[in-house]
Amino acid sequence: MSIAGRIKPLVVTALKDLYGQDIASSAITINSTKPEFEGDYTIVLFGFVKQLKKAPEALGKEIGEYLISKNPELFTAHNVIKGFLNLTISDSYWIRFLQDNHTNKELGYKSNNGQVVIVEYSSPNTNKPLHLGHLRNNFLGWSVAQLLKVSGYEVVKTAIMNDRGIHICKSMLSWQWYGNGETPESTGIKGDHFVGDYYVRFGEELKKEIEKGIAAGQTKEEAEKKAPIMEAAQKMLFDWENGDPEVKALWKKMNGWVYEGFNETYKKIGSDFDRNYFESETYVLGKEIVEDGLRKGVFFKKADGSVWIDLTAEGLDEKLVLRKDGTSVYITQDLGLADQKYEQYHYDQSIHVIADEQNYHMKVLKLILEKLGKPYAKGIYHLSYGLVELPTGRMKTREGTVVDADDIIEELKKVAKAKTEELGKVKDFNPGELSELFETIALGALKFFLLRVDPKKKMLFNPEESIDFHGFTGPFIQYIHARIKSVLRKATPMGNGANAITPIPIGAPLLPLEKKLIVQLEQFPTLIEQAVTDHDPSALAIYAYEVARSFSGFYTEHSVLSAESEEKKQLRLMISELTSNVIASSMGLLGIRVPERM
Repeated sequence: MSIAGRIKPLVVTALKDLYGQDIASSAITINSTKPEFEGDYTIVLFGFVKQLKKAPEALGKEIGEYLISKNPELFTAHNVIKGFLNLTISDSYWIRFLQDNHTNKELGYKSNNGQVVIVEYSSPNTNKPLHLGHLRNNFLGWSVAQLLKVSGYEVVKTAIMNDRGIHICKSMLSWQWYGNGETPESTGIKGDHFVGDYYVRFGEELKKEIEKGIAAGQTKEEAEKKAPIMEAAQKMLFDWENGDPEVKALWKKMNGWVYEGFNETYKKIGSDFDRNYFESETYVLGKEIVEDGLRKGVFFKKADGSVWIDLTAEGLDEKLVLRKDGTSVYITQDLGLADQKYEQYHYDQSIHVIADEQNYHMKVLKLILEKLGKPYAKGIYHLSYGLVELPTGRMKTREGTVVDADDIIEELKKVAKAKTEELGKVKDFNPGELSELFETIALGALKFFLLRVDPKKKMLFNPEESIDFHGFTGPFIQYIHARIKSVLRKATPMGNGANAITPIPIGAPLLPLEKKLIVQLEQFPTLIEQAVTDHDPSALAIYAYEVARSFSGFYTEHSVLSAESEEKKQLRLMISELTSNVIASSMGLLGIRVPERM
């Protein structure tokens, strides 16, 4: 338990003993003391001033004196600033924490709590390669899943492949008309890029046909609808839905090319799934749920036979759940898939990592499930995130303005290579080690850049800004980790960092930068809890950066290997080891590798 967690029950006891009041620990707020004030942790007094009928200054003074008298090994001083009681924690506590945890590589991890969480992310269309927006989605989903896993949850990572519909038929028809039998193998083009090129080609050809239609006097809408290439794509979709063998065979072949490409990219970025669902298999799900909802009066049928739900009382509108011809819409499929997942996994929570463009859809999905009385409805959670934009504006696949995931990774590897070689510290690396290092830096830069921002916010992608060994970046944190590892290797004659630290009694007062770093490291479990509660890995990214920056300042000011005494050397080696472990763990929870050498 962190020190903040230990202080709360002590305050509850103090309030009971001093004033005879039972105040719940949830009513007590404890924050880190602001840098301009003396102390380590601050108790906010305003929450119970009125109940106790005490002035904040008097209340703080009495509680502070009580805590020090009852816990002298923990608290050494206090002060009151208006309604805030600032407490100073004893050096002996911080040193004991350091001695107990400096080798702990799983600080903040928890044992199994018996709860099951499904995290659905990635969920691409099979007519194009993964792009920059998919990367933010993948990195968010994977990181949230990993944070939940180390916090004791049983996690199931899933993706829904959007492998049917008119957009898929567009790339299929385009290849059929213009491909001349070429394949990814014959062209040397990665499968998902190969299929994506034909989707772009469809858009180009459609644009030409629309221009012809407009020239012939049609409106833009009429020209698009009546364009021969669009009519052919619509017919192909009809044939697919009716099981035409040739169309199905083409669909399977082209999807196979895409999946091979996806898997290559997923492996490169470290994304993985326990279960894939396919829209071609799930789009008919939900019809039984709709029928059940009709019987219960949750849905209603209009004169044309279509089925709807009225959500106007909830501030929304009427929502179609089944077309008049009995075919499914997206919400029908999602209702069925939610039910199928629950039958398979009996989840406590189902997290959907989906862009904020689908906020309305996800709100409707949860509302319908609640109205149907589904036991898992409350557990549906939409992890809504803002889109990634380019300096030129939004990405549009059909116009070819997308930044493909593979392309941006390769570009960042080149930047990582150039910037690393500028530093001139990799002369003893062999070619294989260099290649791995450049990829580690490139992916670290990309993941950190996309995860350091609150998911709810839109963001502008700037590749040059992401790789900087001195800024708020992944490479800066990776560099600090490698620097610490170098110190630890030098601390032992074997040069491997093993057994570098001798367990000797340490009783000397901590210097300000030593204490600051230990206090930060002790807060790591609390940061994991915050990131899990908020479904927000950016808190962890910011924390990892702050720890790395603190170590940089500490190391600039204080020697580790040539410390003023053996006692200080051992203390600083413990600080260094715990810092490296916390950086590796926090970055690992973001899916980022940290090198031993840079």
